[in-house]
Amino acid sequence: MKLPKNSFKQQIKAGQQQIGVWAALASAYSVELIANTEFDWLLIDSEHAPNDTRSVLTQLQAVAAYPIQAIVRPPIGDTALIKQYLDLGVQTLLVPMVEDAEQAKQIVAATRYPPQGIRGVGAGLARASRWNQVDDYLEQCQQEICVIVQVESVTALQNLNAIAAVEGVDGVFFGPADLSASMGLLGKQNDKQVVDAIIEGIQLVRKTGKAAGVLATDPAVAQAYLANGALFVAVGVDTTLLVNAAKHLCATFKGKSSTQTTSPSAY
Repeated sequence: MKLPKNSFKQQIKAGQQQIGVWAALASAYSVELIANTEFDWLLIDSEHAPNDTRSVLTQLQAVAAYPIQAIVRPPIGDTALIKQYLDLGVQTLLVPMVEDAEQAKQIVAATRYPPQGIRGVGAGLARASRWNQVDDYLEQCQQEICVIVQVESVTALQNLNAIAAVEGVDGVFFGPADLSASMGLLGKQNDKQVVDAIIEGIQLVRKTGKAAGVLATDPAVAQAYLANGALFVAVGVDTTLLVNAAKHLCATFKGKSSTQTTSPSAY
């Protein structure tokens, strides 16, 4: 049996822009629904959504038959959690709250087997290796693992060049909500100061030869990030899409304004 290819990693390495959506409903049914669309990737969120390893597993299984690529965000860059997600078959991890290069190095090490890293060896129990049925899984898996670190504070921005330069980091993802809070602009992730800081960060990351990504649900802001070199951009959040569609439909029949939409400020 052959190791599944990580087309997301291949595409961002080739400089191809990838458009994605955030999945926070913690539902295998809803991610399969998204998988039937033409998004390139979806993010299964375990940081702010009510996911655990079992619910992530069911969502991975739900999208496995589709070309969309699943990325998983753990709640923290913990070595044990990373091991569990990798053993479930996650090939792309987006790790939040990375503040410096040393933290990025620890995250990369957690995705590599010894002697290159510190990932625990338990492939015989793991879906990732199809329970030891994937040919040479231990030797080959690293080439398909994609490590994305999330920069979302002023301190992290100051350390951005060193973070992006860490060997094994494939990309840097900017978190506008937490970054705006760190800049004293809580809830104002589309403020010009925040957008300008992220654009500058995207350009710096690209100069290091790594991919840059961001979440931007405002179409104009998303287009600005794409125009300035972002390679993977999440342009929607499932919870927000559902709430806004429901509010609009309700307003259509109850005669109320539906101009007020919900913004995913918690992400």
